[in-house]
Amino acid sequence: MSALALRAEGKKGETFPPDIAHYADPTTENDVFRLSKPDYNTTLPGYGNRIIARSSTWMLCCCDRAGSPQAYHLDFKTGQMKQLTEAAELDGASLTLTPDNRSFCYFAGRALFIAPVGTMHEREIYTIPEGWERCPGLNVGPDGTHAVFAERKGESSRVRMVPLVAAAGAAAARTVVEAPFAITNPIARPMRAQILYGQGKEALWLVNQDGQQNRKLKIAAGGVADPDWSPDGKTILYLNFPTDPKELNAIRECSPDMGTDKLVAKTSQYACFAFNHDASVFAGASRNAGSPTVLLMLRITRRERTLCEHRASNPAAVTPVFSPDSQRLYFQSDREGKSAIYSFHVEKLVEKTNADISQ
Repeated sequence: MSALALRAEGKKGETFPPDIAHYADPTTENDVFRLSKPDYNTTLPGYGNRIIARSSTWMLCCCDRAGSPQAYHLDFKTGQMKQLTEAAELDGASLTLTPDNRSFCYFAGRALFIAPVGTMHEREIYTIPEGWERCPGLNVGPDGTHAVFAERKGESSRVRMVPLVAAAGAAAARTVVEAPFAITNPIARPMRAQILYGQGKEALWLVNQDGQQNRKLKIAAGGVADPDWSPDGKTILYLNFPTDPKELNAIRECSPDMGTDKLVAKTSQYACFAFNHDASVFAGASRNAGSPTVLLMLRITRRERTLCEHRASNPAAVTPVFSPDSQRLYFQSDREGKSAIYSFHVEKLVEKTNADISQ
């Protein structure tokens, strides 16, 4: 049965009034803006997803304010939220914009959809076959022609590619690579026909889109979190959790072509992190129970600055993300009960960057 056969309670196209609230952070006294009410859950899609328009004026997010999780267009200027979907079993973590910002993709139940932001007329482009389950992650590559994700059956899994440009069915999907473990978060590489994918939080792998040269990357020992390509596609930035719990969590950079992995900076125990459009600035959410804060780090100095508290029950779910122009930082927290989206202005701390279609 199609994921759209059972309708959700909300109405597609409905616009809701702004929920913006402003307050001074208790720790730093900096201005923080809450963009959604904690009366319902509003969440950011998964890390690495393209969720903010290149104009930095609106965001794609998930909210259950109408009774079930649906995709919304959140306008930063007006604060209004417009419902974009009316789907059953929508996975908010899978929401992602296409590079031209004209359409967005998402999984609802077992089906993959693409829909124009303007008309919201969704089209089902793929259904996960019986006997398979979807693994975490959905990525649309920099050229906007394919969606990349992973499927699992028992202990094995596979990376799949599905074209977005043609009205093709499941027959058009193809398997890139298979693995004897659960694959997580495959991400297409900018400028090259390759795909990065995770082996849980244990390892990173790289494979050509034709399935050739599948190899495990040489990275630091310990856990891996939030791996993503640098804007130029030359390196992978990721968060490393050392095997020694006394060691600090660190941001590291792997160069697959050079076969190197180096320390970028040690952190105040980040549970998750993100970088801006040119990877010159990092943001992280501390998992330190005594200091549950969001921090900003300039790459050149490796110095941190506390922006505000997050006080999330799960620091790894704070999911910070920079606007494409690097002037705003967004994150989520359930500090007031249910998850809400927060905004922090960083234009006085971070130089403005210019977005391009590859991001």
